[in-house]
Parts: sequence; structure tokens; C-alpha cells
Amino acid sequence: MVTIGITMGCPVGIGPEIILRYCAEATIPAGIRPVIVGDMNVLARMARELKIPAPFVTWQADTPLSADGRIPVIQASSLAADNLVWGCPDAATGLAMARYIETGVELTRQGILQGLTTCPISKLSLNSAGYSFPGHTEMLASLTKTDDYAMMMAGNKLKVTLVTIHRPLREVATALSSEEIYRLIRITHRALKVDFGIPHPRLAVAGLNPHAGEKGLFGDEEERLIAPAIYLGKQQGLNVSGPFPPDTVYLKAASGEFDAVVAMYHDQGLIPFKLLHFADGVNVTLGLPIVRTSVDHGTAYDIAGKGLAQYTSLAEAVHLAATISTNRATFDDGGKQQI
Repeated sequence: MVTIGITMGCPVGIGPEIILRYCAEATIPAGIRPVIVGDMNVLARMARELKIPAPFVTWQADTPLSADGRIPVIQASSLAADNLVWGCPDAATGLAMARYIETGVELTRQGILQGLTTCPISKLSLNSAGYSFPGHTEMLASLTKTDDYAMMMAGNKLKVTLVTIHRPLREVATALSSEEIYRLIRITHRALKVDFGIPHPRLAVAGLNPHAGEKGLFGDEEERLIAPAIYLGKQQGLNVSGPFPPDTVYLKAASGEFDAVVAMYHDQGLIPFKLLHFADGVNVTLGLPIVRTSVDHGTAYDIAGKGLAQYTSLAEAVHLAATISTNRATFDDGGKQQI
């Protein structure tokens, strides 16, 4: 049995609804036990308003998990749920969603949970609560004291990692370096091997400029920064190719030629990914000492509380967290800690 914690995300976003729908409507595999880290008051109000069954029971982390079919909830906040306005976050909801993340990380590090799946948060609300992180990924890295990490978007057709994440487009070119590109190649390779169980990963690296620079005609970052990083990966025995023109590399990967693409910036990787996996994509944080997956969508405040949210991405994220946890537990590299 793999126990996966699900943090509720922003209390006034769609997190509570997709959790309710997942627990009440999804076919949860027999080997996965979800545990909600959130607020029973909020879940109960959402369940009442949307008339969704709420098969929950309050649970303390130091008591045994029962097998009666109900979903345990770790009460990490006690908001006055009736006073909340769906779609309108504030400092209190920001503080609550930060507590869900902190609690989930701590329980996972203790081994009480074998993995963590996070529902969407509001970065602005998080900041208003006194947390200066630009997003989930950076907060999780800080909580686990991890410097070598990366964000992967994973689907059954396409997997993408990002060299730069939440950075203005005008800053991307100056933020790139051969060392950072190689780091993403290395961490992506190891994640595919260990977390996804692919024995011999095949990586593609996207160029930065149109036509991958056209031999310097449209930019020199490919020859000056990206190609040296790929060469270093090859020297380390990795099956890595590129730099490829960004407008064709994703088709190659989605067609099965590569197992993942290393993209240079956020939208370069996420636009093609969400075109293919808008409903079922999963955000995975690579390099953490804990397993963390997330839905690949935001808080969707415009539809919060209206009964329109879909739980597909949450279901995929929970199942992938369980898969990664199992793969990590069974992976054996003979103590070599290969790249």
C-alpha cells in the first residue's frame, strides 16, 4: 500500500472540489491510499453546496489508518468556511495553503506519507501571507533544503523539463549557461531512469532561437551555450541530442523518438505540452528527497465553487506519485549513483 498525501491548495480555488470529485467518483487503485492535508470545514461546505458525497474522516498522523473506505483528512487549518468567498483569496487562505504544504512535506519526510500530490495555489496569496516564493516548486525546494531540482511536465506522450521557469522572457537568454543546461540534462536523465523506470533514456534538447539559431543567423546561444552542454552529456555517456529547432522537437518526442525534451524557458515547453495534455498532465518536481507531483493547472478562481472543475489531472498526479514512490523503492544502481 502506497500512502499519498494530497494538499488542498488554495481553499477558495478548485482544489477542494477536485479532491471531493476524485475521492467520491474516481476508481482509486487498490494499492493507493490517499490522505488529504487540508481543512475539513472547507471540504464539508463544498460537498454540501455541490451535493457531492464526502467520504472523509478526521485523522491524526500518529494514529493507525483504518481500512473502512473513508478518506483520512489531516486538519492543517480550521477556517471559518461559511465566511469564505469562492474565487476570492486573501492572506488567511494564503497562510492556510502554506500550512498544507509544510505539513505534507514534514509527513512525507517522516515516512508517514510515501509521496505528496499538491493542488493549485495562488502565488499572490502565498506572498501576501508572508511567503516570498514564486511558486510551489521553489517552496518545496526550500523546505527540503534542495538546490539541485527541476520542474518536469509529464504525460504519456510528452515529458518536458525547463532550464528557466518563472522568469520574464527578456531575461531568458542572459540566464542561460552551459552549466545550467547540462544540469537539466543530467537531472532529467536520472529522473527518467529512476522515477519513470526507463532503463536507457533518450533526451532531446530544444534550441532557444527560431530554427535553433540557423548557424548563428538568428542567435548564437545554440553554438555558444547549448551545444557544449549536450557535448558534455554525451561525454558522460548520456543519449542526448540537439539542439533542435523548437518548432519540430516536440513532434519528434510525442511521436516516440525521445523520452523527454529539455526546453529553454517556461512557455517554450508548456505550450506544446498543454496542447497534448491539458486535462491529464502532471507537474513533477525532480531532484527532491521526497516524491512530489501536482496538477498541471491553476486555481481556476473563475469557476471555483460552480461544480465545473475536473479531477483528471489530480487523478493522474496521485497515480504517478505512487508509481514514482514504488520505482524509487525498487531502483538499484549498485551503489554507483549513476547520472
